[in-house]
Amino acid sequence: MKRRPLTMMRKNILILNKIILPLILLSLTACATSSDTYYHDPNMDFAAVKTVAVMPFNNFSRDTLAADRVRDVFINMLLSTGEIYVLPTGEVTRGVILVGVANPATPSAEEIVKLASLIKVDAVITGAVNEYEIIRSGTTSANIISLNLQMIEARTGKVVWTASSTKGGVSALDRLFGGGGKPMNDVTEEAVNDILNKFFK
Repeated sequence: MKRRPLTMMRKNILILNKIILPLILLSLTACATSSDTYYHDPNMDFAAVKTVAVMPFNNFSRDTLAADRVRDVFINMLLSTGEIYVLPTGEVTRGVILVGVANPATPSAEEIVKLASLIKVDAVITGAVNEYEIIRSGTTSANIISLNLQMIEARTGKVVWTASSTKGGVSALDRLFGGGGKPMNDVTEEAVNDILNKFFK
């Protein structure tokens, strides 16, 4: 029995199923977020960093509590690695007052050297929260966070490590099938974990 020739419509459907649809699905699996590059000073002995001070973070988001929340999550997750001791925030605040740091979120190299000497830390970590909000695309919404951190050597006041991360957002799958994304706490932990992975590489 002879096979019937495919109609133009059936041919188009086969092409869609075999070629185009897999490509669409592949693109949809891509997350709406991205993680930027990071920098390690090749001359820095990071194994010698045992104690750090985490300064208050800059907040460029519309949420007035974002910087404090993200800083707390970062401190707790860094402590949980068991690799580095984080000086309690109260001791950091006391040192900032005694040294007279003008802006704790963006201290100068000279201020960092003085502060680190006073509170006995090997490095100081500063950071900024750039986004911490709900974004919308059509009828779909999701949480997004974007932050960047840097480590500054206590002895020299030199930046020896930087990293940034963006997590969350509305993905193509969310737009196609609906979905509200992940809770902000989960998105924050993902971003911080991404940052820590870039440090401990």
